[in-house]
Amino acid sequence: MARVAVVTGGTRGIGEAISVALKDAGYTVAANYAGNDERARDFTSRTGIKAYKWDVADFDACVAGIKQVEGELGPVDVIVNNAGITRDATMKKMNRTAWDEVLDTNLGGCYNMCKAAWDGMLDRKFGRIVNIGSINGQAGQYGQVNYAAAKSGIHGFTKALGQEGAKAGITVNAIAPGYIDTDMVAAVPPEVLAKIVARIPVGRLGHASEIARGVLFLVADEGGFITGSTMSINGGQHMY
Repeated sequence: MARVAVVTGGTRGIGEAISVALKDAGYTVAANYAGNDERARDFTSRTGIKAYKWDVADFDACVAGIKQVEGELGPVDVIVNNAGITRDATMKKMNRTAWDEVLDTNLGGCYNMCKAAWDGMLDRKFGRIVNIGSINGQAGQYGQVNYAAAKSGIHGFTKALGQEGAKAGITVNAIAPGYIDTDMVAAVPPEVLAKIVARIPVGRLGHASEIARGVLFLVADEGGFITGSTMSINGGQHMY
């Protein structure tokens, strides 16, 4: 029976690439999304992957979402915590709401999803968790103290939870993407984007499929000796 994988933020951008790659590799995939119903319907129509709507910042919704997926598809053995938002501003202009929303979604969502699936993974003595961090959680970024703090927190979360799951056959790893050619990056003004690309040694933006390839490597049944690690996929922009 195919392993069941849940990908949060799984209907667009990097998340879509991960969902499709997992399906193509033989996993049964549930793609979570938070708000864009039209985009989710289009995603399911194109890929055949069922989309499930809940807010990863809501703990009870995550518990209910995992229960629904398991009832329809089977036990969840793979969690990819990809969902994330930005509320960029300098500290002078950032309000507490912008801080809380980013931390609750980007970092709190990792806790909520892992907590909801953890007991089942412990019982089955198997689990694969991949948390999507960011180069900006490693190097920092002007105007992103909330986002950088959340993504940096993901790397610490990964190391700690990896220690807890190690003897139970559960691996917990992270991927820290650099600048990837997604809708979010496409919204950056061209002159700013040109400066970003100029700082990337390989001379281009990354592709979402390159992040998905890293996820496939980490979630494989054969990957049981890799845990608590962060894989940097950034074109050499930040070697950490």
